[in-house]
Amino acid sequence: MFAIIGIVVVFGAVVGGYLMEHGNLKVLLQPAELLIIGGAGAGTVLIANPMHILKQIASGVGVVFKGSKFTKQRYMESLKLAYELLNKARRQGLMSLETDVETPDQSPIFSKDPEFLKDHHVRYFFCDSMRMAISGMDAFELDQLMDLDLEVLHHEATQPVSSLSTMADSLPGLGIVAAVLGVVITMGALGGPPEEIGHKVAAALVGTFLGILLCYGLVGPIAANMGKAADEERAYLNVLKVLIISFLKGTAPIMAVEAARRAIPGHVRPTFTELEQACRGGGSAAATPEAPATEAAASGG
Repeated sequence: MFAIIGIVVVFGAVVGGYLMEHGNLKVLLQPAELLIIGGAGAGTVLIANPMHILKQIASGVGVVFKGSKFTKQRYMESLKLAYELLNKARRQGLMSLETDVETPDQSPIFSKDPEFLKDHHVRYFFCDSMRMAISGMDAFELDQLMDLDLEVLHHEATQPVSSLSTMADSLPGLGIVAAVLGVVITMGALGGPPEEIGHKVAAALVGTFLGILLCYGLVGPIAANMGKAADEERAYLNVLKVLIISFLKGTAPIMAVEAARRAIPGHVRPTFTELEQACRGGGSAAATPEAPATEAAASGG
């Protein structure tokens, strides 16, 4: 929503200022210039990127206009789910989670958070990591493995950002290309009526204007927003990593959840009380107020 508002503000301010100076709006309507710049820019993206990155670019642009999915509520629901899983592992052993992580779609615990299941990156990252924990991998080795996985996933998420940024950087140059072509057309019209020559010069200059405006006012900011979305996904996955590693080190489930809460970015971080109430009041994970001390004692802490 804010992306749409931002685009309206950018173009509204540019056009509004132009009209305040008594500019003729019709002069800016140059479909041929827009076709040259936009078409050539899209062509550079097609040349430079394989199909899977093109799909990621389209998906990333959609995310920009939908808004972030990693909200405060999303974090609370995910940690509530994780708390229930860790409680089950604490009572019945890690092997009791084997069916849940092997077939999360059929797990009664995972089914409580449909958003978790729909996000393939998140689901595979969490379930694959828990699978390694169930197999006997210790906390230190799993920590390194999850760091590697985070690096690979983040690199993959930033590839479409780099591609779109490259396209944005090319737009001013393509605007110059459109302007040069306009000058060529103008030179061919020398000797004609002054009004015609003036119109063709104005059309050529609009090419440069459009290239710069699209670069710094539209495509560049969209790429920057996609980069922030990739950082938000990494932050979310890092929270899951902190949760798993804390539990494998012998921390009680509620304390592992608290450690994960501390890793949540501040603008979407729930308070300790909010998260504790969500966990304690959720299904089979519910416990009495004395449960934190009991769990801590059971962990030897």
